[in-house]
Amino acid sequence: MEMEEEKIVRAAFRTISGVGSQRLRQLIAYFGSAVKAWEASSRSYLEIPTQDKWIRDVLKERQTIEPVKIRDNLGKQGIRMITPDEPGYPSLLAELADAPPLLYYRGHLKGNSEVLAIVGSRQATAYGKSAAKALARDAVAREIVIASGLARGIDTAAHQGALDSGGVTWAFLGCGLDRIYPAENQRLAEDILEKGALISEFAPGSPPNAAHFPARNRLISGCSRGVVVVEAAERSGALITVDFALEQGREVFAVPGPIFSPMSRGPHHLLRQGAKIVEGIEDICNELPKWSIHVDRNSLTKEPLSEELEFPVGIEHNLILQQLSDVPLHIDQIAIHSTMPVSSISLALLELQLGGKITQLPGQHYVLAREC
Repeated sequence: MEMEEEKIVRAAFRTISGVGSQRLRQLIAYFGSAVKAWEASSRSYLEIPTQDKWIRDVLKERQTIEPVKIRDNLGKQGIRMITPDEPGYPSLLAELADAPPLLYYRGHLKGNSEVLAIVGSRQATAYGKSAAKALARDAVAREIVIASGLARGIDTAAHQGALDSGGVTWAFLGCGLDRIYPAENQRLAEDILEKGALISEFAPGSPPNAAHFPARNRLISGCSRGVVVVEAAERSGALITVDFALEQGREVFAVPGPIFSPMSRGPHHLLRQGAKIVEGIEDICNELPKWSIHVDRNSLTKEPLSEELEFPVGIEHNLILQQLSDVPLHIDQIAIHSTMPVSSISLALLELQLGGKITQLPGQHYVLAREC
């Protein structure tokens, strides 16, 4: 049996209503292959112990589907297919009993890569984005692939951190690869394709339904040796990824955050439950023997901001820098703890922004800028 024919037929089954990865796996197990299932008689299907509606859908819809046309359409869109039996399939994911029998991907997929998942909130703070970028940057320096879900916030920061350092990142989508969700990440997706991959178990044409994202999260954790949660609310999709990671025997890590931020509650809950604390990539490498590399923590730490300023440092700048942190601070709060007039504070804030040392957030809130 030719593998290409098998993949095409698996793709054909995935276009039938109600046939997801689990049911396709059932058909392959029952008939021996997707090709044999496609060629099986209606009578053979009626002998299947379960006779749910999806069985009737298969019998009805396969009569109108031409697998060759599906192959041609995928080719025109630059979408390729891979099965767990092929070497390019993510190796850790292939070991799972519920590994998707067919993955769609665009770009470059190297299955034997070491992979780290970085996930978190869509409502990420400046601190969380900086942390995700820094971890991704330091991971790809060790030739570790970054996996995430292309969502806003932490996912986007993790992908971007990997790309900024010339590394490889995989983005798992909760929809077909014929669309990018969210649409605002179209450019990011194109950049990922240069060295990495966009991956989905959903057939082209599948919309980004809410029910698809837990399945997407299962793949993110499944292909990874460890999962890092940077920021997350108490109820978050990132914590669903953690649940899958624990079921799959993956290591779980969490980045602590400011105690005043609601986005810290998810990671702090995980830390109380036994997740490994992460302050830098070496904390992850030390827990994973294959990644254990001596890292000089000082090489990953920024010098004091006041020593990096490209303009003369005045007392106004130092007073402001001493107040700011990763927790957003309003200009009025800065003024309360300062003896300077508001006009001097505004000017100093502007100069610090121009120097790249602080970041202004909406509503005249400020945080320290972090180099990533």
